[in-house]
Amino acid sequence: MTLEPVIGLEVHVQLKTDSKLFCRCSTQFGADPNTQICPICCGHPGTLPYLNKKAVELLVRAGLGVGCRIAPHSVFSRKQYFYPDLPKAYQISQFDLPLAINGQIVITTADGRPKTIRVHRIHLEEDAGKLLHAIGARELDHSLVDLNRASVPLAECVSEPDLSSPEEAYAYLTILKSIFQYLDVSDCDMEKGSLRCDANVSLRPVGHTKLGTRAEVKNLNSFKAVKEAIYYEIKRQTEVLNTQGRVIQETRQWDDARGVTESLRSKEEAHDYRYFPEPDLIPIALDAAYLNAIRADLPELPDKKKVRFITDFKLTDYDATVLVGDQALAHYFEKAAAVAGEESAKPLCNWLTTELLGRLNAAKKTIQESPVSPEHLAQLVNLIQRGTISGKTAKDVFTEMFDTRQAPEAIVKSKGLVQVGDTATIEKWCDEAIAEMPKAVEEYKGGKERAIGSLVGLVMKKSQGKANPQLVNQLLQKKLSK
Repeated sequence: MTLEPVIGLEVHVQLKTDSKLFCRCSTQFGADPNTQICPICCGHPGTLPYLNKKAVELLVRAGLGVGCRIAPHSVFSRKQYFYPDLPKAYQISQFDLPLAINGQIVITTADGRPKTIRVHRIHLEEDAGKLLHAIGARELDHSLVDLNRASVPLAECVSEPDLSSPEEAYAYLTILKSIFQYLDVSDCDMEKGSLRCDANVSLRPVGHTKLGTRAEVKNLNSFKAVKEAIYYEIKRQTEVLNTQGRVIQETRQWDDARGVTESLRSKEEAHDYRYFPEPDLIPIALDAAYLNAIRADLPELPDKKKVRFITDFKLTDYDATVLVGDQALAHYFEKAAAVAGEESAKPLCNWLTTELLGRLNAAKKTIQESPVSPEHLAQLVNLIQRGTISGKTAKDVFTEMFDTRQAPEAIVKSKGLVQVGDTATIEKWCDEAIAEMPKAVEEYKGGKERAIGSLVGLVMKKSQGKANPQLVNQLLQKKLSK
């Protein structure tokens, strides 16, 4: 029996607010345990929640960014369950009337085709606290509870089961993260817990439409872990079904160290949580003027920016995809292109994505931390385009720029690196090279065209790398053809 995977993702994104969803406690990351709490987020009897208006605005932005319909009327519900990190013994979330529904994200499949992934809903909810089972490398024989995250505002984005492979799941997450960062609704930093993902995985016979029994995989703290956990779960369920077994609907957790999923508990259904409307919060009512104001304030999103980069800067689809995949990188490129000019956009993109990102990755720095400014990188590319320095010399200049933050013109001037373009001077070096390398001359005239490389190398050596390589090639070919 040939089986196909069916995958849906639940992505929890921390919204970029200064205070929590239902109180004024700070959401700042990294504070000492239980220092950002109050009676409201600790669930003390007699306290009442009050809604953070900024969180609603950010969720509406997120919904509009992925094409959702924003509900003019939505309500909060209590999701009842007991766990030590849930101080109220229920979570305030949204159930039957969420804020945003029916969106979509378009990904590119492995064979290059566009594929639409439907977004079922995005709803607003509060986070739970955190259980600590170790301090540093020391395992504890008990658990500690940190409630700093309790009531931190989350947007839960639930996809339809439209994904068919781990690669598609990875692509979906990458685009979703990029959209949310462009919208400035979240920093999506997985290391800080700002973006977390659960994967629902099931298998069914190819050609069938009925969904199989699914397992939900939790504890996925990186995109790599999402991909690997889905791979493992597909393999596990395939083995179960092919041996006449039955997949159990359950919640499983990913063990990154061992590369396996493990059973955690039986999968809860909606009725297990005994949802009912939150009596302490009034419904959210959004009018057309409010929604239109947020819609008018939305930035240019990655898909539109990609089309513009291809059209205006004549970049390839691949180059544009790389640039717009990171908002900060796209912003850096646009600032540099404004200085370099549209005609230099392609070489500028090459220097940015190859030389600069390579050095930044090696130094474990982000594009925001680049010691080479957009203006300086543009100036370097223009020096090459004008023939002031050669591409080889430019690499040396770039290294100096990265290490010292100096402008390229200053480095070229101080080190005397201006490229020699004087024909008479280069002809003299060419004549000397031809006289000193008769064997290379003979090989070239005998049809071995690559032999001219040795002559070019000698000319460049004589010029200390300052001769214009294109002019050197032209003059050598002209002299050797006589």
